[in-house]
Amino acid sequence: MHRPPKARIRQAFERAAPTYDSAAGIQREICHALLETLADAAPPAALLDAGCGTGYALALLATRFPAAERLAVDLSPAMLARIAAPCRRLVGDLEQLPLADACLDLYWSSLAVQWCELPPTLMEARRVLRPGGRLALATLGPETFVELREAFAGVDEYRHTLSFHTPEDIARLAAEAGFAGIAVGRQRHWAHYPDFFSLLRAVKAIGANQVGDGRRPHLMGRAAFAAAEAAAERKRCAAGLALSYDVLILEARR
Repeated sequence: MHRPPKARIRQAFERAAPTYDSAAGIQREICHALLETLADAAPPAALLDAGCGTGYALALLATRFPAAERLAVDLSPAMLARIAAPCRRLVGDLEQLPLADACLDLYWSSLAVQWCELPPTLMEARRVLRPGGRLALATLGPETFVELREAFAGVDEYRHTLSFHTPEDIARLAAEAGFAGIAVGRQRHWAHYPDFFSLLRAVKAIGANQVGDGRRPHLMGRAAFAAAEAAAERKRCAAGLALSYDVLILEARR
């Protein structure tokens, strides 16, 4: 899996912090879908929102588990600065969490680990969970942004999206990290945009335009943009131009 350098990811989300909430409708939908997996969860004494962004999920978790100690970790200080919910905020890398062993009862992460190398991220999640602790994680699957890839397929050979793990990959990696009771669910969510420029602008506004090696090294020319736009327009539906989120939800126990 190709991942951008951490410094570039941090920079992208630092820039995106002011616009993130206005463009993160799908991200909020997915937080609510992930929360449904905790309907039967015992109240945790301590929980982590790993890759918390601006903290939308923290408010949901505070309502569900008001007595829990809440920790928030993100690579971007600018994202952490926008959190309104009471919590302990830590700048950190999900592959090397700034937390002690066995200090959590719930590890929550929604749409963050796709920016990380998944094996060390899952190993860290297991390390910080207490025995019997719960993992609730949403990430993106291989059909995410398929419309964007198809629009650019006939235009150039550059990578325009991240590569994503399959459900089978995620289940296997969770088992290799030592988790038990592993279940991987799959959902499809769509955002719709009035035009191709708005679609691309929304992807940039949530920081998701960083794709690492293989990305276009220079600005796109007018002809290339027009060709990609025309390809996207051929897929227009009544709601506009669709952008797919192939959401994988991992549940497991330490």
